[in-house]
Amino acid sequence: MIKILLVGGGGREHAIAHAISRSEHAHQLFAVMSKKNPGIAGLCEDFLLNAENDIEKVTEFALRTGIDIAVIGPEGPLAAGLADALDRAGIPSVGPKRAVAKLEFDKAWTRSFMQKYGIDGLPLFKIFNRDQEDAALKYVDELGDVAVKPAGLTGGKGVKVMGDQLPDRDAAKAYVSELLAQDVVVIEENLKGEEVTIHAFVDGSHLAFAPSVQDHKRAYEGDLGPNTGGMGSYNDVGHLLPFMNEGDYEAAKQIMKDVVARVREETGEEYRGILYGQFILTAKGIRVIEFNARFGDPEAMNVLPLLETDLIDIARAVTEGTLDAIDVRFAYKASVCKYAVPAGYPENPTKDAPIQVGDMGDALLFYSSVYEKDGVVYTTGSRAVAVVGIADTLQEAEQIAEQALNTLEGPLECRHDIGTQALIQKRVDHMKSLRDKNK
Repeated sequence: MIKILLVGGGGREHAIAHAISRSEHAHQLFAVMSKKNPGIAGLCEDFLLNAENDIEKVTEFALRTGIDIAVIGPEGPLAAGLADALDRAGIPSVGPKRAVAKLEFDKAWTRSFMQKYGIDGLPLFKIFNRDQEDAALKYVDELGDVAVKPAGLTGGKGVKVMGDQLPDRDAAKAYVSELLAQDVVVIEENLKGEEVTIHAFVDGSHLAFAPSVQDHKRAYEGDLGPNTGGMGSYNDVGHLLPFMNEGDYEAAKQIMKDVVARVREETGEEYRGILYGQFILTAKGIRVIEFNARFGDPEAMNVLPLLETDLIDIARAVTEGTLDAIDVRFAYKASVCKYAVPAGYPENPTKDAPIQVGDMGDALLFYSSVYEKDGVVYTTGSRAVAVVGIADTLQEAEQIAEQALNTLEGPLECRHDIGTQALIQKRVDHMKSLRDKNK
């Protein structure tokens, strides 16, 4: 009997739990989550309701329940060093140690690291601290069109770019000054193109890649409104998105391989877990937006249901350094994930409101930032539930997800345009226009 600990209680972690539940191995799943996610709880032998960043309590629970392998979902526990603590307790983790998880939680370090080792995909950038405000504001003028990034973790909501959240150069400068009061700031050229997420399982030396996914950060239809953690995502049949070519995918894979090799050289620590590459395809080639040290949310809900290889076998291979000995396969299907969020999200979300789930039909449902009390599921103010349609075509997958959304009851909103032919064609036309201009 294999005992697995899942750390985290969101939609990503429900997707991980769902994938583990499909394993052919005799196993028991345990979880630590800050609130009772009913989807995860229903798949668990036992669970602890506790802060996921509480390293001591999580480690105690893992030892008490005799855990064999831990799977760490969110970035917070990784940044806090949970994988290190579990390793000291003799429990291997699918999740990198703090020294290499720094790829996610310190954007300034990551940009400097990529520059030091000549890793491809680096945009124009400079890093500034609070004593360099004048130089930072001059650099905004020098680049003219910028993306402004706090160096630390922001839950996917801290990055602001000109033309979107920042209407002009003055707004960009004001945001730089605001951030410098509390954090190091990375100022980069504002890259134009289409974003792509690619995940890989990593065992320290070998990488097994998942299909490409595209997330939708903006809150409202038509890619309008403030940034969120992600309103939904899709993948196409195969490993490419409709606007990609094989060279794009291969270039992204090579960048991720180089990162894994060089981060071991830089830190002396092997990267074991999930590496998430957030890329943007531009007229001049592929560029790196950021790396994350765990599955994306919502992107995990696209790729994990398509995983045909037993996730417990993959977890073992990741922790043992034998990933090259197994064939990691994904179903040749398309998927569309759409998040239902509390009314008013993200600026003034409805909290503690009861919601109900109807018949999902052919769709999958993943609970995210909700909690269960006395058999009733309530919103918390963040993304509530995600529905996922899987089919032989994107059009069919989108229709399955859309039908499932209609069965949800409660004060919820969503982006109906995610995965639609119209929005995807807009992406294809945009990428073609950029490539044509560069010919």
